[in-house]
Amino acid sequence: MNIPAELKYTKEHEWIKIDGDVATIGISDFAQSELGELVYVEVESVGETLAKDEVFGTVEAVKTTSDLFMPVSGEVIEFNKKLDENEGDDPTLANNDPYGDGWIIKVKMSDTSEVKDLMDAKAYEELVA
Repeated sequence: MNIPAELKYTKEHEWIKIDGDVATIGISDFAQSELGELVYVEVESVGETLAKDEVFGTVEAVKTTSDLFMPVSGEVIEFNKKLDENEGDDPTLANNDPYGDGWIIKVKMSDTSEVKDLMDAKAYEELVA
């Protein structure tokens, strides 16, 4: 299982990469392996400001649908066009490259101090072990 050390993680299995006040968010390798092949990724919150732990979208796999939760508060500024059914429509990118081309959203954080509440790779690895 791949758990990049430079990322932060949530107990709901989202990962977050920080670049200034912009966060890129996706689902972890563990999450995609538990869900199985994704058939749909839905995010209708672009342009909305959401609080930490609010639902920003859903992922649908053959066997289940799961909510996606905000790891930090902020405005959803971008949805990965490659996952969008109206654009590239390849939700399996979240399976095949969850930390690269399979990212889901970008958020302009409103409270960067919330990052300190997230797990580092070691803590996340202990959670999923």
